[in-house]
Amino acid sequence: MASEQTQEMLDCTIINGKEGLPTLILAHGAGADLSSEFMTDMAGRIATHGVRVVRFNFPYMIKRAQDGKKRPPDRAPKLIDAYSDLIEALNTPCVIGGKSMGGRIASMLANGSDVPAQVQGCIALGYPFHPPGKPDNLRTEHLLRLTTPTLIAQGTRDAMGTKEEVLGCGLDKTLELVWLEDGNHDLKPRKASGFTHDAHLEATAKHVADFVKRCL
Repeated sequence: MASEQTQEMLDCTIINGKEGLPTLILAHGAGADLSSEFMTDMAGRIATHGVRVVRFNFPYMIKRAQDGKKRPPDRAPKLIDAYSDLIEALNTPCVIGGKSMGGRIASMLANGSDVPAQVQGCIALGYPFHPPGKPDNLRTEHLLRLTTPTLIAQGTRDAMGTKEEVLGCGLDKTLELVWLEDGNHDLKPRKASGFTHDAHLEATAKHVADFVKRCL
């Protein structure tokens, strides 16, 4: 039986895509919940490519919705445990992932020492390789030697990890990197670049869906 906390997470899930399709579990970033514009749009796009996308809120975000008080994310170990409990409760073969912080937590879980048996792959959308303005404060230790197939979609000018910075991190050679030219942390390019946000989001959704299907 799921714990009260896990049941609350299950109760707030939003699912795009039909039952029986390959499943992607998608976590939100630090400041915006499962219903943010990016999460809603990306989940819908991925689902059109034949993937069932399950979005959820971490416990701290559920509490924020309940009492209206803004609170920072819990520490990584607590977020990892909550994500793991949700996976166990859903109990289906899956790829896990998320936007920014959600992708970081998913990748730490997928490439950690206690990976749920259901997890067959991991994706991150705009990975926070370092805090903005602090390129030496890297969050890449678990990405240097992967144990689970992992894909990261990253804008080339992301303030939390540009292409030049990321390629110099010595990441595991099996890591799949999808680069969105001139994209920022939300994969959005500048108008003068000649690229469009819509095209970048659609390309990312296709890459993610193909990766999920390969893993499952």
